[in-house]
Amino acid sequence: MDEHLIICAVLTLAVGIPCGLLAKKLKVPAGFMIGAFFGVSVLSIATGEAWLPTETRTLVQMVAGAFVGCSLERSDLVRLRGFLKPMVLLLAIFLLLNLVVGFLIWATSSLSLVTSLMCAVPGGINDTPIVAAAMGANAPDVTIMQLIRQVLGIGVFPIMIEAFDRLRTRQGHPDPGDAKPGEGAKRVKSKQKSVASTVAALAVAVIAGALGKASGIPGLTFTASIVAVSVLKLAFDFAFIPKVVKKACQLLAGCYLGTLLTAEGFAGLPNLIVPALILVAGYTLNCFAAGKLESKLFGYGRKEGMLMASPAGASDMALIMEDLHVKNTDVVIMQVVRAAVVMALFPQIINLICFIVGN
Repeated sequence: MDEHLIICAVLTLAVGIPCGLLAKKLKVPAGFMIGAFFGVSVLSIATGEAWLPTETRTLVQMVAGAFVGCSLERSDLVRLRGFLKPMVLLLAIFLLLNLVVGFLIWATSSLSLVTSLMCAVPGGINDTPIVAAAMGANAPDVTIMQLIRQVLGIGVFPIMIEAFDRLRTRQGHPDPGDAKPGEGAKRVKSKQKSVASTVAALAVAVIAGALGKASGIPGLTFTASIVAVSVLKLAFDFAFIPKVVKKACQLLAGCYLGTLLTAEGFAGLPNLIVPALILVAGYTLNCFAAGKLESKLFGYGRKEGMLMASPAGASDMALIMEDLHVKNTDVVIMQVVRAAVVMALFPQIINLICFIVGN
């Protein structure tokens, strides 16, 4: 590595990290990654000197995969037996939504098929763009579209759900509330937080991720890390990733993604207007339709069903539930399982579709 590249890498981190910290302080959704992404993007567009080695992407996928794997708890599996059918239905609906919205974006824009489908993935905003980059998609475009989805889930949908619930109540259709059996049951989190369990989780993620990367299948690095660490966590309860590692991973991911946005790519951002409108319409319709199905078929309350179909993350959902006076922890568990399954499975389905279509 020559001296110029080292200077560019140091400059990239020197710009991205403070921007990520500032965005988080300002409570921007996914602030660490988004702040770093926009800070480094400006550097890249203005100077063309933003750079990080491609190995950064692989490292981030491994660590992010470890964190997703650690997000599952043994108590989730026990509770999952009681609502396996609603979970399967929700995942099927999200997959259908992903494909329909992705193909609509592909048909109405200049984005490639893999980029269009990854833009619509209902996964984590910190993970999806990195996996998209590994799959050959336009990562900056995916990042911006995923940010729009995240803002919908955190800032728009809770207000919309509350307003809709009040309207239906005034019309004589009160929400039955937390009607699902098991109300008040708490999610039991593992108390395993040792340094050894962190080392074990990272080691397993790196080994599994390396094997996934060696396979040559795009996105399998991340999937393999998730599966391996999930097994370590659920079978042996010996996997833990501290928040400081997650934060560092998000900052690094944002910095790397920012290096991919060039001046030419920035000029094409207006082309995302139509895809963004399709994404918003698709997820809004899904929130009402999927929420109604979950409520009607499985006895969940109106707000519970819509929150399950919301594109917010599990950690965000815990806060949103409190604001909306929903107590059923099935909502959080379904969001956790949804995120893990989506990020482990959906990229591989997209790989297969792109291979079949020949795009």
